[in-house]
Amino acid sequence: MGLTAHVLAIDAGNSKTDVAVVTADGEVLSTARGGGFRPPAVGLDTAMTTLAHPVAQALSTAGLTTVDHVSACLANADFPVEEDRLAAALDARGWGTTVTVRNDTFAILRAGVTEPRGVAVVCGAGINCVGMRPDGRTARFPALGRVSGDWGGGWGLSEEALWHAARSEDGRGRPTALARTLPAHFGLSSMYALIEALHLGDLEQSRRHELTPVLFATAADGDTVARAIVERQAEEVVAMAVVALTRLELLDEPTPVLLGGGVLAARHPQLNGMITDLLADRAPKAAPQVVTAGPVLGAALLGLDEVGAGEGAQGRLRAHFGV
Repeated sequence: MGLTAHVLAIDAGNSKTDVAVVTADGEVLSTARGGGFRPPAVGLDTAMTTLAHPVAQALSTAGLTTVDHVSACLANADFPVEEDRLAAALDARGWGTTVTVRNDTFAILRAGVTEPRGVAVVCGAGINCVGMRPDGRTARFPALGRVSGDWGGGWGLSEEALWHAARSEDGRGRPTALARTLPAHFGLSSMYALIEALHLGDLEQSRRHELTPVLFATAADGDTVARAIVERQAEEVVAMAVVALTRLELLDEPTPVLLGGGVLAARHPQLNGMITDLLADRAPKAAPQVVTAGPVLGAALLGLDEVGAGEGAQGRLRAHFGV
């Protein structure tokens, strides 16, 4: 593809979708935002219809009806077979001549590196890790929760905090200030009241994610149980990163390890400090850094990789997104 090529970059997460149309020399012609991409919850056809709205807006603003390449980083693309199915669905829409679909964690990885080489661990609602090399080799995990061996992320952290707090209050577990700080966040006086409110629906289950910052604050105040939960999260992040580095034969080479997602981007001193210390011990050549750039930048950079764009194009693209 020549320098007239156009890339449609899509970063579609569970809560929102960002789209950008980019030229092969790194100029951003348009951007758009839409709703979340959740095929498991709403079905593939409905999810694709939701995706079509921001894509149509971005293409129209750019004065195009189609592009040379579609670079899509999508939530719920957890296995290669799912990537293939989603690529077929995107191809059927006729938005681009060629289509590449990757899990959305790859967008965060590519946004944080100057070449497609490194490992990224994302700790948001859940936890995931991917790695890649310029030769196309990748490392990844299913990242489906406990069934695939995962632990942590905002949902897992809040669940663990609730478990310890409940057992502390009724005497089955070790004393912890979480028994007071968790219900207090919702203006409640006890874990019993919080459990009842969650069970009866007086508090939406989705509000449990609000408890993760409470956990970190309680840990920062020195609570032993809360600190142990945070330490376990650090261990999980490092375990995934080290395995990915090992699979890609990068453990003994200077390699960026990108930390993304709301939990890691918040830069909690205990969590991020322990991750840095553990990596220094187990993967001394790894260079951890927090990534806060929008993942659509990563999807666009991956698209530029596909059309053979040079470093100058990448620089212009990063400058547009303020990176």
